[in-house]
Amino acid sequence: MADREEQSAEVEHQYHHYRGNVIPWFVRLMWLGFWVFAIAYTVIYLFPSLQTEFFGRQ
Repeated sequence: MADREEQSAEVEHQYHHYRGNVIPWFVRLMWLGFWVFAIAYTVIYLFPSLQTEFFGRQ
């Protein structure tokens, strides 16, 4: 492999172009759906199972 020539930070900076971090609306909607599902799943299935497992309630 060929050795790379080290360049200063100013020279390398000319190739870095940041355009922002705007998240599209449909990605936000997908995350919202995921969190709603995760919370509903936890409340419906996990908490009752933990109560049965730890306290013996049915």
